[in-house]
Amino acid sequence: MLRAGLSSYDKTEEPAENSRALTYQCRLSLSTRTVSHLAALLRRHLKLIRSRWRILPPGRIAVIVLAVLRHDQRLADMAGGNNVSESTVRRWRDELIGLLAAQAPRLDRALKKVARQGGEVVLIDGTLIRTQRRTGKADRRNYSGKHRSHGLHFLALTDENGRLIWISVAQPGSTHDNTAARHDHILAHLRAAGLGALADLGFRGLDNDILDPVIVTGYIATRTHKLTPGQKQANRVLAIGRAPVEHGFAHLKNWRILTKLRTDPDRATRLLRALLVLTNLEINR
Repeated sequence: MLRAGLSSYDKTEEPAENSRALTYQCRLSLSTRTVSHLAALLRRHLKLIRSRWRILPPGRIAVIVLAVLRHDQRLADMAGGNNVSESTVRRWRDELIGLLAAQAPRLDRALKKVARQGGEVVLIDGTLIRTQRRTGKADRRNYSGKHRSHGLHFLALTDENGRLIWISVAQPGSTHDNTAARHDHILAHLRAAGLGALADLGFRGLDNDILDPVIVTGYIATRTHKLTPGQKQANRVLAIGRAPVEHGFAHLKNWRILTKLRTDPDRATRLLRALLVLTNLEINR
């Protein structure tokens, strides 16, 4: 298993007299394929920009950045354990996130690839990635009444097996699933690719075509209308078909940096798309 050195104290604090920095090893439960992919990506980038020097080799940099993403290790801790500055680790992290995010597929290309492989439907759902609460009125849009928490809203598409194929740009946490889907023209892209989508009740009303619907949602009961046995059975079948999309989100949220984002919301989209690439690398290993 891979190991990364971590510092036991923040280097900004003054150490006690006659003390020294202590380090320990941490297990990084990722495949060597993922590390090799990230290191090769960095080598190609350094060659492209004609940068022939880094204080650490690309493989070591890849391990440090993966530790930050996987375990949400603090930058100062990783810096102290590897004898570099905190700003250097931050620069490495942002550089590799940008390189990975550039490999994330566009929506139209992702859907066309599913169609070429013989797929007929995709799974769609929204999720909230919690963030630190910020001061000021501008943060009110980030409050989700459904989850009772501040965060950013993302839409994601998976194939029938729950493999993530696309993730949207970050929207305020108060954004409704339908609003986010209309923003990204999900319905038009699905029709263009000839695919259908299975969705939960949050997407009711997005597709009003009764004769040839593209987005299939379940039936909803009201005070005046109870579900028939056939409608209940249809809801159960749809729930079984949609179950893999939750697995896709679960794999994505294994990256503990998403436990509570501390990054700028403007950078959250790149982070999520970078993690999508890494998640698929781990699933396909």
